[in-house]
Amino acid sequence: QVQLVESGGGLVQPGGSLRLSCAASGRSFSGYPMGWFRQAPGKEREFVASIRWESTSTYYSESVKGRFTISRDHAKNTLYLEMSSLKPTDAAVYYCAASTKYYSDTHLYAREGDYTYWGQGTQVFVSS
Repeated sequence: QVQLVESGGGLVQPGGSLRLSCAASGRSFSGYPMGWFRQAPGKEREFVASIRWESTSTYYSESVKGRFTISRDHAKNTLYLEMSSLKPTDAAVYYCAASTKYYSDTHLYAREGDYTYWGQGTQVFVSS
């Protein structure tokens, strides 16, 4: 049974940093893209960042570019999201996702439908 389990959420002050983790079990995703999405109260879930199997290929939403960094540890089957310079607008439930779908070598994996498996989410609060 495939499971994605996020951790690392919590309360942080504006300007602070957090590191989210997503541990995958049940199968290896080292050959597949993974991503982070988030959903704020009253809003639709939105794309945050994606990473292909070769960890140098990453893609970010404009709202987090330059502040967030997505990375993965193939040996640990774990996905990370380093978040810095956090803003109140970053507060949301953050979800990790894993894809088993191939589209092309340049596909950005920025759509929910690109992904096969989802975690349950971890809450991030940004407040002073």
